[in-house]
Amino acid sequence: MIRNVIIITDGDSVARRAIETAAKNIKARTISASAGNPTPLKGKEIVELIKQAKHDPVIVMFDDRGSPLKGDGEIALEVVARHPDIKVMGAIAVASNTDVEGVECDLAVTKEGEIINGTVDKSGEPYWDSHKICGDTVDILRELDIPIIIGIGDVGKMNGRDDFHRGAKITTKALNYIISQGGLVNGPTR
Repeated sequence: MIRNVIIITDGDSVARRAIETAAKNIKARTISASAGNPTPLKGKEIVELIKQAKHDPVIVMFDDRGSPLKGDGEIALEVVARHPDIKVMGAIAVASNTDVEGVECDLAVTKEGEIINGTVDKSGEPYWDSHKICGDTVDILRELDIPIIIGIGDVGKMNGRDDFHRGAKITTKALNYIISQGGLVNGPTR
């Protein structure tokens, strides 16, 4: 059975709480064991957990702990995204201050919850000079066939706008957008 997955390139403890809250908001499942800084599981282990999830979509976190190199998070992400039983619906690419090449985003969600045709920085402020988002776990996304990539600021933070106590509204908005484009809610499959 093919499983529908959404990738998020962050996994620290603050991000984990926000992602779990956002997943609950959209009635998705979260692989909380994939959270960590860096990602504590191998790609194969994450695939097995995805297969055990009660329903789709399944939200999975990947983190390289600030490394500009291809770290544990990107290696695990690549294994998951290339697995024949996994359909990646989209990715949320999280901005950080890491010096990397970055990845082109289709859209971004600002800390105000606005969907823009640009990108954002770590604090969720719009950045109009480029469509590239830079973060420690995003470069691998260029090598994968991901139908939609949404840029976002630091998950769970953004000056409190994405705090899990306040409903993780920014992450929820990004997840909802990916789902609407992937055919699980009213949108057509891309």
